[in-house]
Amino acid sequence: MIPAIFLMGPTASGKTDLAMHLADALPVDIISVDSLLVYRYFDIGSAKPSLALRRRYPHALVDIREPDEAYSAGLFREDALHAIASARERGRIPLLVGGTGLYFRALERGIDVLPPADPDLRQHLSVAARSAGWPALHQRLAELDPQAAAAIAPQDRQRIQRALEIILSSGAPLSARRGWRGRFPDPLIKIILRPSRPWLHRRIALRLDAMLAQGFLGELEALRQRHYAATLPAMRAVGYRQYFAFCDGRCSGDAAYAAALAATRQLAKRQDTWFTRETADLYLDPSANGAAARLLQRVTPLLSERAV
Repeated sequence: MIPAIFLMGPTASGKTDLAMHLADALPVDIISVDSLLVYRYFDIGSAKPSLALRRRYPHALVDIREPDEAYSAGLFREDALHAIASARERGRIPLLVGGTGLYFRALERGIDVLPPADPDLRQHLSVAARSAGWPALHQRLAELDPQAAAAIAPQDRQRIQRALEIILSSGAPLSARRGWRGRFPDPLIKIILRPSRPWLHRRIALRLDAMLAQGFLGELEALRQRHYAATLPAMRAVGYRQYFAFCDGRCSGDAAYAAALAATRQLAKRQDTWFTRETADLYLDPSANGAAARLLQRVTPLLSERAV
């Protein structure tokens, strides 16, 4: 069986460029592992590969959902396994590329059997958040489950709400659950990008400047005209949330820029922390001279060694 390749790393770390380098040398099918790229219309602010680039290097699991459609790690796992099987049937190497650590983990280790959403409890938490704020609910989560809270940002309302739902409905800490099942059974090669923080911060700033030059504000206006709810996860994604505040007149352009830059850096830090806990066949500094060549040099023999 053809091994799958996981290429993971924080935002703006050069994953797409390295994936294209592999695609130029090997018969790979690129499969996106990104919780925002699944949504249509979120293009510039998500750094989604352009249509021209995707025509040359097709990406599976991009633009597969409307912004108001639910998506989850479980749904991703089903879609990814289908894409992997399709690639292998055609003799291609599945190359999974992205920065959503939870999706990678769900694919590799399986999915927990979680209690269903409780509408009454969800409404109660929403009311509490409107009154006290999401950081206060994050503090409550920290009191109930410090380990789970440490992995969730204080403003990440979706994950805070779901974590509290699970804990309060099950009576047990989220971090104590051991219901994960369906581990990835196939040969696997894992590559983790570990750039230096100064280099990554420069990349983040340059990318934000490029997004604004490419028409990010116009994309925001187009999304507003589609009347998507402001509470949708995609609408609250890093960059979008900060610039929607500017479009609504709640902050200046300079304040939106500073907030978006800071939030993206914080996202990269959380992603880097997540991937630090993972083991890999290669930890690669994408800023190093010859990084792309080193990646190919390491991956090529592993494909032969792990094929079953």
